[in-house]
Amino acid sequence: MLELALGVDIGGTNIEYGLVDQNGSIIYHKSIPTKTFPSPEDFIIFLKKDNGIQSYYTSIKGIGIGAPNGNYFTGTIDFAPNLDWEGIIPLRDLSETFLMLPTILTNDANAAAVGEKIFGNAKDLSDFVTITLGTGLGSGVYCNNQLVYGAHGIAGEYGHIRVIPNGRSCKCGRNGCLETYASSSGIVRSYNELDTPSKKTSQLNSLANVSAKDIFKLALAKDAFALELVDFTADILGTALADFACFSDPKAYILFGGIAQSGVLFSEKVANRMNKQLLNPLKNKIEIRVSSLHNTNAAILGNAAMVFHEMK
Repeated sequence: MLELALGVDIGGTNIEYGLVDQNGSIIYHKSIPTKTFPSPEDFIIFLKKDNGIQSYYTSIKGIGIGAPNGNYFTGTIDFAPNLDWEGIIPLRDLSETFLMLPTILTNDANAAAVGEKIFGNAKDLSDFVTITLGTGLGSGVYCNNQLVYGAHGIAGEYGHIRVIPNGRSCKCGRNGCLETYASSSGIVRSYNELDTPSKKTSQLNSLANVSAKDIFKLALAKDAFALELVDFTADILGTALADFACFSDPKAYILFGGIAQSGVLFSEKVANRMNKQLLNPLKNKIEIRVSSLHNTNAAILGNAAMVFHEMK
């Protein structure tokens, strides 16, 4: 009998959702800009009317939703800085009311961690941390084969650990948070703020709206300023990961997202910087891995994996 889970990933830019079977095969998938939906109710009603979901409805065992600041215990999104939906949003209750299916809601990075554990590059690991590098930066922490939620359901907010005193303003209301430097939006801010001699001759200056993808593409082409931006970002992230290792002593960090998929250029730089900064007992003992799921809609797989994980 076909058993499916509906995986939903709510990002600052796009919402991805799809139906996944227990082997990790995605049999239906859609992506739509988050700003399409003025309210969370509009999005849930949109899902209810989706013909692809309705055609498999009797096979769907549950819904897994990952969202910034998603709280596993309350089923709410709590003041997510990268979403236009404001305040505390009871998304799990909305989903169960309109779609009439059991729903799990969690931090998007926690869902990514479960996806890596069940379908991806963490099958062999009991202690690891996923680092999601998108519009912001999130993290999902596994210790002793258990996902760490914390007392309030928001453990693993590495993106909002402040790494630069009185640094860049963050949408969370504070300054110097890691995600304002190490994320797709962070590296674009670095392009706008940093000024070195190589910036004057950079090919980036010929682009109307510079994106993180542009920066990494030109870094691979040896553009000097683009390489400086990648180095700057990797240094900050690698140093932060070295410090965070003191908390959970992971076997590996798994980098997830568009920046992570830019090739070994970035991941190797992060690993080198991290190892230089690690405590001596940990040097050369923590791996930097890149998600194997990103190009197969990892966000959807991760959120669907939450359902299968709970079923077990």
